[in-house]
Amino acid sequence: MKNILVVGAGGQIGSELVPFLRKQYGANNVIAADIDEDKCKKLSEGPWEKLDATDGNRFLEIVKKYKIDTIYNMVALLSATGEKNPELAWKINMGALENSLNIAKEHNCAVFTPSSIGAFGPTTPKDNTPQDTIMQPNTIYGVCKVSGELLSNYYYQRYGVDTRSVRFPGIISNVTLPGGGTTDYAVEIYYEAIKKQQYTCNLQKGTFLDMMYMPDAVKACVDLMEANPEKLIHRNSFNISAMSFDPEMIGDEIKKHIPEFNMDYNIDKVKQTIADSWPNSMDDNCAREEWGWNPQFNLAAMTIDMLEKIEEKHQNGLI
Repeated sequence: MKNILVVGAGGQIGSELVPFLRKQYGANNVIAADIDEDKCKKLSEGPWEKLDATDGNRFLEIVKKYKIDTIYNMVALLSATGEKNPELAWKINMGALENSLNIAKEHNCAVFTPSSIGAFGPTTPKDNTPQDTIMQPNTIYGVCKVSGELLSNYYYQRYGVDTRSVRFPGIISNVTLPGGGTTDYAVEIYYEAIKKQQYTCNLQKGTFLDMMYMPDAVKACVDLMEANPEKLIHRNSFNISAMSFDPEMIGDEIKKHIPEFNMDYNIDKVKQTIADSWPNSMDDNCAREEWGWNPQFNLAAMTIDMLEKIEEKHQNGLI
């Protein structure tokens, strides 16, 4: 990777991926692009461009301008938000991917595009979900992710585009707040624990989901793109996981540090239905074997770091 374009750079993952890449490859070699100009300006330590990723002509203009060889397509309308407007979700999620792949085909770019546990559905095995298994999601977000996996694999087989992807679990960050995902509670709970010592969870106790701390998620993106292509068997998307827990487990972990913390429940039926259709845990052995995936954070380590970082923000009046 020499000249890197991150599309959707202002999103939850993109906003932390861009600084990580700039440290690795140099600020001027990583271009941040997002439809939200204000988000781009926050990433102004290096080049940035305003971009609606569904605009193929503008997308191509940027790729040519910076002689891009690697595209990180991080554009997404997330699961719960997508259910409110399925047509828009399809347009954004698939439009950005289609443009990424077509431009990559013509300009010899590698493409990373994330998939998700949302690609699975209620008929998928829920425990140790295999790499290759039944994928019949019941959300438009999941339909987009399965379609994206298949399309990326097709472009690799048909045109030789260097496509790579991971199926992200829920992502937990102390930097960027989530925006309409089913697993948002696992971020919100830490902020509310610091600010109010109380949290009302919108998923039921006993709802297990795969989760991951953002430093591991960002590292996964880069490690996969740096991996030897000859060792990569799966060009659709890799299962990756770091931890699996339910709301009570994360609440109990927080209580070890904030004993007065209390949690109650007010279930969001839409989010609960989505969560119930997703795996409890994924088998990520293929990622470990093919490119050395190895997460660094478990629930206990993540909780310590999250609480420290958020408390610092709180003391400085940033939240």
